[in-house]
Amino acid sequence: MYENNFPNKRYKHTLAFLRKHINTSESILDLGVENPFSEIMKSNGYQVENTQGEDLDFKFDKVARSDADVVTAFEIFEHLVAPLNVLKEIKAKKIVASVPMRLWFSPAYRSKTDPWDRHYHEFEDWQFDWLLEKAGWTIKDTAKWTNPTKKIGIRPILRYFTNRYYIVYAERT
Repeated sequence: MYENNFPNKRYKHTLAFLRKHINTSESILDLGVENPFSEIMKSNGYQVENTQGEDLDFKFDKVARSDADVVTAFEIFEHLVAPLNVLKEIKAKKIVASVPMRLWFSPAYRSKTDPWDRHYHEFEDWQFDWLLEKAGWTIKDTAKWTNPTKKIGIRPILRYFTNRYYIVYAERT
């Protein structure tokens, strides 16, 4: 997927936020197929199991049956049409989730060749908070960061000071 072009800044921030809230003794169900970041979590001592690529808009079996202490979802919910459904099915008491933020100067991401690689949602922070709260979660901590690129132009300049990612730690109420 990344072809040796890993999003290192995003991974660094995500791992620091995860370490701040989740102990390595807690088991994790990571929504989405195994990926480079699930490998990073494992190499940092976390016990991680991934979902298998099922359409989480319709198939919640693995999520509903999981006895993991924590669910993680890093850049997953923007791909779902109805993320509220799977959020309500989570049995774990803790969740750490990140989403790309909506950028006023750029349209939502859409691959024309891969139907799984499209963003149905790109959230503003309040929208993601509201989604989690409607699903029964209480937000305990959040963070945001930018994602500058090494390209020339107006949009790349805006990316230096416009937050692109939003991460949340929440607990089940």
